[in-house]
Amino acid sequence: MCKAVSVIAWLIVALLGGFAYIMIALARGEPLNAIWILTAALCTYAIGYRFYSKWIAAKVLTLNDQRATPCEVHEDGRDFVKTNKWIVFGHHFAAISGPGPLVGPVLAAQFGYLPGALWLLIGVVLGGAVQDLIILFCSMRRDGKSLGEMVKEEINAAGGIIALTAIGCILIILVAVLGLVVVKALAHSPWGAFTVGATIPIALFMGCYLRYWRAGRVLEVTVIGVVLLLFAVWGGKFVHENTALSGLLTLNSTSLAWCIIVYGLAASILPVWLLLAPRDYLSTFMKLGTIAALALGIFVVMPSLQLPALTRFVDGSGPVFAGSVFPFVFITIACGAISGFHSLISSGTTPKMITRESYTRPVGYGSMLLESFVAIMALIAACTLQPGIYFAMNSPAAIVGGTPDAAASVITGWGFPVTSADLTAMARSIGEDSVLGRAGGAPTLAVGMAVIFSKVIGGPTLMSLWYHFAIMFEALFILTTVDAGTRVGRFLLQAFLSHLWKPLGNLRSYGANVFASMLFVSAWGYFLYQGVIDPLGGINSLWPLFGIANQLLSVVALCLATTVLIKMQKKRFVWITLLPAAWLITVTFTAGLQKIFHSNPKIGFLSQARALSEKLAANAVPADQIETARQIITNMNLNAGVAGIFLFLVGAIILTSAWRWFELWTERSPLDLKETPPIWLPESVLAGEKIPILGKMSALILIGFGLLRQLSGEAKLERAEKAHICRAHPPCPGSKGRLWAELEDQRFKNPRCC
Repeated sequence: MCKAVSVIAWLIVALLGGFAYIMIALARGEPLNAIWILTAALCTYAIGYRFYSKWIAAKVLTLNDQRATPCEVHEDGRDFVKTNKWIVFGHHFAAISGPGPLVGPVLAAQFGYLPGALWLLIGVVLGGAVQDLIILFCSMRRDGKSLGEMVKEEINAAGGIIALTAIGCILIILVAVLGLVVVKALAHSPWGAFTVGATIPIALFMGCYLRYWRAGRVLEVTVIGVVLLLFAVWGGKFVHENTALSGLLTLNSTSLAWCIIVYGLAASILPVWLLLAPRDYLSTFMKLGTIAALALGIFVVMPSLQLPALTRFVDGSGPVFAGSVFPFVFITIACGAISGFHSLISSGTTPKMITRESYTRPVGYGSMLLESFVAIMALIAACTLQPGIYFAMNSPAAIVGGTPDAAASVITGWGFPVTSADLTAMARSIGEDSVLGRAGGAPTLAVGMAVIFSKVIGGPTLMSLWYHFAIMFEALFILTTVDAGTRVGRFLLQAFLSHLWKPLGNLRSYGANVFASMLFVSAWGYFLYQGVIDPLGGINSLWPLFGIANQLLSVVALCLATTVLIKMQKKRFVWITLLPAAWLITVTFTAGLQKIFHSNPKIGFLSQARALSEKLAANAVPADQIETARQIITNMNLNAGVAGIFLFLVGAIILTSAWRWFELWTERSPLDLKETPPIWLPESVLAGEKIPILGKMSALILIGFGLLRQLSGEAKLERAEKAHICRAHPPCPGSKGRLWAELEDQRFKNPRCC
């Protein structure tokens, strides 16, 4: 009876999802209600998780709960900690859900809602979630080793070195492009600049509060911090309305870029507890709360999508970024479908916390589905805007002009009617002087969120507050990724420099830290500055580079996964990783080669440099723009070189992996799987984990509270404090604050996601 009910239920889910896809496919010439995309997404996720992930877990990976996980074997209360699976799920989702799934879909909306939505749904079920699940499984079977270590052991040493080099190079582009997104969001916006700037003293206050006054009380101080952030959003309105303060905080793109560079340097050098850790806690809780609010708002409002399913820009002539729908939609949506950076998280702290192998399915596969849903919501929020306003915000002034009249004329000519009055009214409603040229995706998403939130609470009168709340929310966790990425990049650079001169690798040396920080910040700061002075807005060149780099890292992870499956004697199942890898190789190498060699100057780096050189030779560049033109020529040649390096590094790993597969397949090399020897748990341990039905509700409440304590670090501090007391004398005054600071410093040595 139960089986029959289950079959009927899943048949209904499949039919409902199929009907939603039909409604999406047949919608032409009229707005599509968001309910159909949401229904298609939820049904796709449910079927993918229930059937595909379960089949992989049972038949391919053969997960076994009797096999002890790393935290069962090595529990130390610090790095290896037995943690409830749903707490691990929340921790893992918070770590992987960076700015990428919010920004990428907004930019890809220039093709229409259909290409991005299909890639987000198909890509995550068959690619992204599979990658995260298998890499997490591989790391668990190897005592929580990192991606680079596993590549080195399972493929060869050269592959491991190449992977680590690629990760370091990719981090530079990641931090630069995220910094550029913040610049585009805050340029000429005194309200936004004040609100985001206020997060720094708020974080400093929280750091001192946690270090000296109420050591480790993260939940307590986070409540205070959130209240202060809301006051900062409200106070920004008065700054905007005050002529003197508004003029002081109206910063151009170049000034903001320098501010972010100085901030990144300071965040890398200052103690973690003072700035980075409190900002991270604020970012985490604001991120989870705002995403939940956006989901609720979309379900309540059920907005209609104003952008068409496909726009005229699928041919590659788009103003947001140049390039046709293939391959650029697949690298623009860099995180919502599949993300190479997730492989760093799946081989970081998460495998050291899971207590049973079967939990890798909800944590690895399930959390990636949830991130894809976040990306779907971002796509919906962007597509609810009037198309003319969307393109006015995301198109550079070099294409649409710098005035509302000029932009309205150009955009209307594209077939998206908009008037200068529409643009002025939108700017006034969100408390800004203009909406033109706000590329990068973040401002567009903020407007979409403000429209949705204002329909639930406040109406048009609160649009400006909702918009700047959304800008603050986005900038907060983007900047957290910037400073955390800078710190991780500094660690990688110091590890490399230690081979040249050992003292440079000393993480406790202030001089070595400053030197390595300045080198790394200079690297990403250069790319950030070139994006700022780029007449096409910077996003056109830097975001594709970031997308290419991110997807190439996924290729590395999938090559490792394929190698492990062959060694596990699962040759007939290698298609589950080979097919996504083959698709990503096709997409990223096509995009990379086009960005280097395409004859269209809007797409190809070298052709753009060549076109500018010809203009300089013909004296066709105004005298006041000659130096800028020369700088852009240098930048385009450098971008081409960087893209070429990415392709070369990953190409080397692909060739190395292919040769390794050939050796293993033909039995020229032994199937030397580098798993740690299994330790088996007694049946009594597993039997004692079942929770009575009456206790499930109370258990759910406790898990929710436990998740908050895990995300805040309070649980880890409590464990470390107990271990500290057991090892030493009773704690002296201030020791709890020092212990918290040490734990935070250790936490930020792990990679963060985009």
